This record gives sequence, structure tokens and C-alpha cells, in this order.
Amino acid sequence: MKQSVGQAVNQAALEPQAQAQEQATDAPRRAFVLLAAMVLAGCATRKARQGPEQWSGRLSMQVGSNPPQAFSAGFELSGNSSQGQLLLNSPLGTAVASAQWTADQAVLRSGSDARRYRSMEELLSHATGAALPLGALFDWLVGVPTAVAGWQTDLSGLGQGRLVASRQSPEPTVQLRILLDR
Repeated sequence: MKQSVGQAVNQAALEPQAQAQEQATDAPRRAFVLLAAMVLAGCATRKARQGPEQWSGRLSMQVGSNPPQAFSAGFELSGNSSQGQLLLNSPLGTAVASAQWTADQAVLRSGSDARRYRSMEELLSHATGAALPLGALFDWLVGVPTAVAGWQTDLSGLGQGRLVASRQSPEPTVQLRILLDR
């Protein structure tokens, strides 16, 4: 997550114990939002592999919340809306978080923290503050332009490894840009 200079100065001014507590509670939230972004990254093209569907690349996501948030990460995603696995990576390739889901539950792991949800939809809703169209996301992955109320997708650049998806309603707005590995 990007910070303004003022936010960085304010955070640096916190007492070390308070700063450690803030980071400990903020880290899972960042991982959740990155996870949501990664699942949205499902708007990608397939790798040529046998077995389950697989995608990888980089994404950036801006959320029009208060305060606004911005994220970027590398991802590896496999599966479908019923079951799958997602790995989020830092720009240096270090694993930041992972998620596994089935029709019955979703588990997000970040460091030693593991959180369980009844479904991937619930995890995404918790992470972003709004419901996300998981089924449609996997349709977008394979180039099917499934319409979802409030969302606009542009699949025209998918052949060049680029995709843009945005949500205008309900709030908060979301802007997602994806660059796929070639």
C-alpha cells in the first residue's frame, strides 16, 4: 500500500510498541485487500498448461474508500470460482499471502496468520467492504464478457495481456489494471 509523506512521518512518530501493534493489525487487512485484488486479477489469460486453469502477472488496484487505498502485487492464480489457490508476491517475488478456497470455505494465510471464511465471496467482501463477482471474474479469465451490475470490463486488450475492470457502484469505487505474464 502506498503512503503519503505525511502518513509516513506520522507512522514513524508512533512509539515503537504502538507502531508494532498498528502494523500487526494492519497487515492482515492489507493481505485481505491484496487477495481481493488478486482474485480480481482473474481477468487474465491462461498459461499453456495441463490441468486446472492457471494465470499469473502483475496488477494494481485503487479503491475509492476513505482514505483511498492503492495496491500492487504479482500473482499466481489457479482453479475456478468453486475451488482454487492464489499466491500474492511482492515486487521482489517474496510470498506475501496465499488463499485456498472450496465451495465450503476460504482460508487466507499471511505470515503466521490464518483466517477462515465461509466462502471466497465472504473473504472478498470482508477484504474490500463490498461484494465482488467471483463467478464473473473467472468468466473474464477465459474471455467471456459476463455482465455484472456496477462493473465495467474491457476485455479488448486481453490478447496483449492487458485488462482494465472498474466498479462505479456500489461504493467504494474500484479501478483494477492487470498486466499478464507473456
